[in-house]
Amino acid sequence: MLGVSAFRRVFLVMFGLTVLVLSARGQAGPLLRELIIRTDTARYALSRHTVLVQQEPHLYFYHRQNDETAELLLYPTVWQPARPPRLRRSADFVLLDSLTAVDSQYYRAKIRFRDLAAARFLQLTFTQASPDSVSGPPRTQTVPLLAVSRTTLALNAPDTELFVGEEKVFELRSNSPQNVRTTTDWTRGQDIDYRISQENGQLRLHVLPTALGPRVLTVRAQTERPFLVENGRRLSYALAPLRQDFMVKASRLRFLSADKKEVTLDDAARRRGVEIILDNGRSFELKRTYRLEDQEEPGGALMAELFTRQYLTNDRVLCWLRVYNTHRQTEGYLYLKENDQARAITNFTISPKTSISSVQVRHRGGDWSPSLAVNPGETVDVRLEGEALQKARLHFEDLTVIPSDSSVRTEAAVVYRVQVPVTIDKRRITIFNAGLPTGFALTVKEFQRPHPLDFVAVNFGEGPRVLNRLNGPVLYSRVISDVVFSFNPNGLDTDNQLYGKQFLTFDIRTQNSKGELLELRTLDNVVICPGDNSVRAAFYQDKLCQVGNLSLNNLLSARKTYDLDDWSTIIITVRHTPGQYQESGFTQKLELVLKRRLKFDIDVSFPGGLLTKYRGESSYTSFGGISLAMLGQLSFYHPEKINRLRPYKIGAGFVALNAFDLSKNGGNRDLGLVVLGSVYPTRREAKLTFPLYLGGGYLLSTRKPFFLLGPGIGVRL
Repeated sequence: MLGVSAFRRVFLVMFGLTVLVLSARGQAGPLLRELIIRTDTARYALSRHTVLVQQEPHLYFYHRQNDETAELLLYPTVWQPARPPRLRRSADFVLLDSLTAVDSQYYRAKIRFRDLAAARFLQLTFTQASPDSVSGPPRTQTVPLLAVSRTTLALNAPDTELFVGEEKVFELRSNSPQNVRTTTDWTRGQDIDYRISQENGQLRLHVLPTALGPRVLTVRAQTERPFLVENGRRLSYALAPLRQDFMVKASRLRFLSADKKEVTLDDAARRRGVEIILDNGRSFELKRTYRLEDQEEPGGALMAELFTRQYLTNDRVLCWLRVYNTHRQTEGYLYLKENDQARAITNFTISPKTSISSVQVRHRGGDWSPSLAVNPGETVDVRLEGEALQKARLHFEDLTVIPSDSSVRTEAAVVYRVQVPVTIDKRRITIFNAGLPTGFALTVKEFQRPHPLDFVAVNFGEGPRVLNRLNGPVLYSRVISDVVFSFNPNGLDTDNQLYGKQFLTFDIRTQNSKGELLELRTLDNVVICPGDNSVRAAFYQDKLCQVGNLSLNNLLSARKTYDLDDWSTIIITVRHTPGQYQESGFTQKLELVLKRRLKFDIDVSFPGGLLTKYRGESSYTSFGGISLAMLGQLSFYHPEKINRLRPYKIGAGFVALNAFDLSKNGGNRDLGLVVLGSVYPTRREAKLTFPLYLGGGYLLSTRKPFFLLGPGIGVRL
């Protein structure tokens, strides 16, 4: 028959396993039928090797190394070759081999864990596409893991002789020193008080006897990570007690215990003194001053003076203690002397007054910096260096101290992780010690980080358009009356990201169709402040903040945008001002080209060898001589190229047929009104061209219509 507690334990295990199996939310059944973790020494199955941790079943496995490599064997509930399960990535392990199907029965994978000794909330999460529908939600199952190890602890005590009031240090041997819990506090009320410390990876046992005779020391050590006891049914942090017999002897000089274990060396303790109570008071003479030195022989350094005032009960005496030098208990005893003769020994710490010599700040992902500037909403580490900092009671005004495993606290340095409220309304955060200012303070500085230029819009006739969405030249076929830049202050700060003021520089360049510079202007330090939606809006108020839009015509002096010729180019480069940021900013280039579809011009050309046909005649005339044509022509630009003409033109004007015929009778010279279509070469560098003409017109002398076809000579100036 099972007892009530055993039945309850079995019920909780079965209930936890049921919850673990059905952990996939809204799913009809579990994803895995079985999960096996295989190390180099054992196999651990989900169905057999589980233990309750905080009322939740965990699959446990033993490990010997922090970077243990293990093999996973997955047995899915439903075998789906088309939709195999997947193992989600995690920072706690590295997937060495992906999940591979084996004999259509299970999947195999290999993983390597990372720092198992420090890992918390270790788990494996598997997902698989829903078998019901391709578009259905995936099935998910999370298997919590518990990495356990067998930690051993042994005491190496070659010398078992102790003296009352004398601290002695022994080595402790362990196969996992980092898993043994250390403490800075001594045990109280035992025949032999002790504490465990760690130095350079070596465990040490500090013992301090308080009673004479043979004594047994019992060390009850704790582990940082739990281990299994009772055949894997229960977790425990308590290691097996260490027992060691010691012989405690009286010291040559009587040890006097003081009620204060630490005294601060300051002006008050040096001049007026500190009240202290010592044992064995009846052996003192009242109203007498005794010296406390750091050695038994005469001539030791004066650590303090002890002035006896009044006898107390229990053989104790009330004294004034005036301290002059620093001393630590670990440095040795203090010898109470009268006339250079040691009468007794005592020991306590004389620590200097807490003082701070320097303060450094480390931002997330950065290094330690002497700059004490912090930003609203930021979490930073603050390191204070000085003396006697371990006993300091430091406080940061209006800041929250976040507990951290990486915090350091020694006599020479302390590290705090603090969070600056996003709504903080102070410019200086004073650092206090025991309610008094230390003389150091953190300065609150608004964020000043470059924001992508999506808060800048430009309007050149088609409505506002976001600047960083304009890539490449923009061809605009109408007159640009003005180029106006507008800004969206509400697009800067959000609840999760603060950027602060944006300092922009505008480089403006205008050039004609030939690429020749018309005007060059630079506008520096255009300040855009976050809008009212920012929680820091009240702290961004500045008379330099840009209000309203920015007009390009107000900056141009030579030629305004509406006065630029065809195919002129406006090049505007918007960039963050480099001197205002500690990181590189963003740059966006806007290139506006005044596109045209047609071009009208007066051309003079010299058609030669024309074939003409007059009305009423049955055939073309023979090739004529060189003629002179003056035409008003329409040219057509290529729609996808910048300032490139198509190879044809259409024009109307006058043509002097055979104008250069120098024969005596004048040949067939005549003047006519014509409409001509011509084909021109499109080379830009050509000054002399040879177009082809086709068209017709009306002769003024004979008043006949005619048609003509032939080449010509064109001159481009």
